[in-house]
Parts: sequence; C-alpha cells; structure tokens
Amino acid sequence: MVVRREVLRERLAGLREALSRLIAIRSHPLDDAAMEWALERGLQVAAQSLFDIGNLVLAGAFGDRPADYASIPVALCRHRVIGDGLEAKLRGLAGFRNLLVHDYARVDPERVREALASRLEDLAEFADAVETWLDRQPPESG
Repeated sequence: MVVRREVLRERLAGLREALSRLIAIRSHPLDDAAMEWALERGLQVAAQSLFDIGNLVLAGAFGDRPADYASIPVALCRHRVIGDGLEAKLRGLAGFRNLLVHDYARVDPERVREALASRLEDLAEFADAVETWLDRQPPESG
C-alpha cells in the first residue's frame, strides 16, 4: 500500500482553504439566507475533506476501508494517525455532515453556529495531525 503524498497534501490544502474561508465569514449574521447557505456549504466541504483525507490515509497506508464515515476517525486513532482526544472531538461529525448533505431536516442555524464555534479548531487540529503523521512516514521508493 502506498499513500499518495501529493494527493494527500492537495486535499489537506483544500481543507485548510475551506477553513480559512469559514473563519473569514463566520462572524457574519445568519439572518441572511445566502450567508447561512455559504456557512453550511463550507462546513459540508470541510467535513467531507476530512473524511476523504482519512480514507486516503487508511486505504493507502494500512489497507483499511472503514464501513462508514463515523468509523474513519476511530480507525485513524487505532492506527495512531490521530490521538484519542481528537478522535473524541470528531465524534458526531459524520452525522452533521450527513444532515448537511442530505438535508434530512432543516438545519438549525444555532447548530451551524455551534459547529463554527467548535468544529473549525477540530478540523485544523486534524489537518495538523495528518501532516505530522505524513512527515514521519518514510519517503516513497521507486
């Protein structure tokens, strides 16, 4: 198995870009429907990026294929890519992502605000942890 470093670094950059955009607009009021949509979409993109990155690491480095998004942080923790504390912080993110993607119910603006207040730091911590893990990996041969 091989972790495609260039793809992983590109996805990490995409996650950081989504976080940067969210940070730039999170202080705007949610009483504007367009801003509410932008924040929801940004959170969706950031969460999806985390799961895509996790799948790349797990499949490439460990041949592991989690059954669902909720299992990705658990597997990353088991393989010591992320720590226990971060894995605990990421619990529930898969459900929130699914709510945003599938619009199972109208997303409560207060939930979006809570996610903006807490999840952005967790997502940045995730990106840092994966980059640290990647930097510790031996160079690719070939």
